[in-house]
Amino acid sequence: MKEDMFRVGVITSTHGLAGEVKVFPTTEEPARFLDLDTVCVGTEDDRRELTIDKVRFFKQFVILHFQGLERIEDVTGFLKKDLWIRRDQALPLEEGEYYIPDLIGLKVWDDQGRLLGVLTDVLQTGANDVYAVQRGDGTELLIPVIKDCILNVDLEAGTVTVHLLPGLEDLN
Repeated sequence: MKEDMFRVGVITSTHGLAGEVKVFPTTEEPARFLDLDTVCVGTEDDRRELTIDKVRFFKQFVILHFQGLERIEDVTGFLKKDLWIRRDQALPLEEGEYYIPDLIGLKVWDDQGRLLGVLTDVLQTGANDVYAVQRGDGTELLIPVIKDCILNVDLEAGTVTVHLLPGLEDLN
């Protein structure tokens, strides 16, 4: 099932006394906050929508101010809370790109028809992503997301087909 909300950041602290918060972005494009009018703050089960009226950047953080929240006391309850956006607010994908929440839970098969396990995480390493696959025996298999290894992703069927390079299974 496709997620309807994506996490784009975590509120780490307040910033000053005028209701601003410091956000650690969990999106690949922190500048995307400039294009957002609203975000939801809270947990997956309990979220509150807020209107963004000011965005600026400080080091690796995004500083946000929300409409109607003018004092530090108005935002202290948001500390350590996640920021979420709706799927329709997400950045568009290029061909062959996928939203991470859509990949989690897919069954991973090798090109010989052998079920390897379930995709449980996508590790973003910088050079290329790595799919973490939980095997039936409880071990984890790490598969680099490169064209030689990832042959097909079929979200409709709920599957990923991979080619395991020689020795890859022995590394895990």
